[in-house]
Amino acid sequence: MDTATSQETGRIEYREAVLDDVPVLVPLVESAYRGDASRGGWTTEADILQGQRTDPEGVAAVITAQGSRLLVVERDGEVVACCQLEHRGEAAYFGMFAVRPELQGAGLGKRIIAEAERRVRELWDVREMHMTVISVREELIAWYERRGYRRTGRMTPFPYGDERFGVPQRDDLRFELLVKPLS
Repeated sequence: MDTATSQETGRIEYREAVLDDVPVLVPLVESAYRGDASRGGWTTEADILQGQRTDPEGVAAVITAQGSRLLVVERDGEVVACCQLEHRGEAAYFGMFAVRPELQGAGLGKRIIAEAERRVRELWDVREMHMTVISVREELIAWYERRGYRRTGRMTPFPYGDERFGVPQRDDLRFELLVKPLS
């Protein structure tokens, strides 16, 4: 377990999720992106997607999949964030990134993504970190660009009709691949 302390965010600890974490992680992810609770932070998707962001089966699948880690972030012993790390050849995939809405904007996300990058280099000796972001999320993409990620222009369709990913409120959603070289 790695720890760090910051005056802004308190004592931070990182650990790998276990199945017993699922009941805490699902509402965490939901609160960061969907519904009225998500409007307390800046990562909300509530205006473009309704319905669920994930479910217990989806979170459990990330925890148990080979080559996958779900990193849990605790502040002073309380779960406040998480992110998925998945080994994909010479790259790692970064996903399911959620920070409690009331803690967004205080620098915690920057610390978590830096730790995630450090871990995938150490775990898998990968050369790049990949992620996909809904292409209309300009503010979120700009945040990742400030962290060294670049837009590739490579798009994949949004899974319209599959409510496991939410109920779209517009018809122009798609995912863009963002990439960051890791040295």
